[in-house]
Amino acid sequence: MQAFVPMSPILVPELPAGPEWAYQLKWDGFRMIAAVQEGRAALWSKKMRPKGAVYPDLTKALARLPGRLVLDGEAVILDPATGRPSFQQMQKRDKQQDPGAIAEAARRSPVQFVLFDLLYEQGEDLRGLPWEERNRRLQALAAGWGPPFFVADSLEDGAALWRWVEEHGWEGVIAKRRTSPYREGKEHGDWYKRKLSFRYEAQAVAVLYKEGRLSSLAMIREGRYFGRISSGLNEAAKSQLARLEMDGSAHDYFPGALPEGLRGTVIRWLRHPLAVTVTGRERTEVGLLRHPKLLELEGIPL
Repeated sequence: MQAFVPMSPILVPELPAGPEWAYQLKWDGFRMIAAVQEGRAALWSKKMRPKGAVYPDLTKALARLPGRLVLDGEAVILDPATGRPSFQQMQKRDKQQDPGAIAEAARRSPVQFVLFDLLYEQGEDLRGLPWEERNRRLQALAAGWGPPFFVADSLEDGAALWRWVEEHGWEGVIAKRRTSPYREGKEHGDWYKRKLSFRYEAQAVAVLYKEGRLSSLAMIREGRYFGRISSGLNEAAKSQLARLEMDGSAHDYFPGALPEGLRGTVIRWLRHPLAVTVTGRERTEVGLLRHPKLLELEGIPL
């Protein structure tokens, strides 16, 4: 199979509405392209890097599927405590390289494959067909497959699905134009996504430098490291930050060991922390904010 750029939804603050749209949950995992050919299977990441050796459990399951297929979907690990996909557990699995550790991870944290598009079937290129037709064919094809394969549900009421996402803390919703062909990347106006985010109050305690330029801030919240943030920092704000008094010390904020995310980084510690307001996804298992974006920074306009 020739490498290509998977079609990706465009991030928007509000989803489009109307009968021409269908809505699906946004699954919090790793995008995967799977190719099946008569008892053989291969997996690629969103950037078309081979992933079959990292997920042998999924590759083995794919190899049992009949025919010649190319599938698009999301590999996820469901957290038994919450019933939601765990991006952190997927990250841990994806980083494994030792075959023994991979086998143990596959046993302990099996991967599910949520399918949402069928690109080839029996060698026929389906990408020019409307999404609604591709989805119909995918539903019929996968009807008897069973775990670890699941086909993403499609709903007509996007507003109701978004309310469900807010209530249950899922990642977001994707809107797909029913008539849309499969186009590479984001050069389209047919798929959109809206992601759930939360608002937090925290403190900026240091500025971080990369290649001699101020690049991001280090945050704490409730006395614990909360992560780095660069999104929302414009050049004017960076210029003002660089002029602040920075004769603080790491021990002012972290009396013990420096957090792993700050080690090996050029850091200048603020004498006085700055109040910040940020948005982001849920926190990781070690308390870091995912996908943070700066909304307000004490004393500095953004």
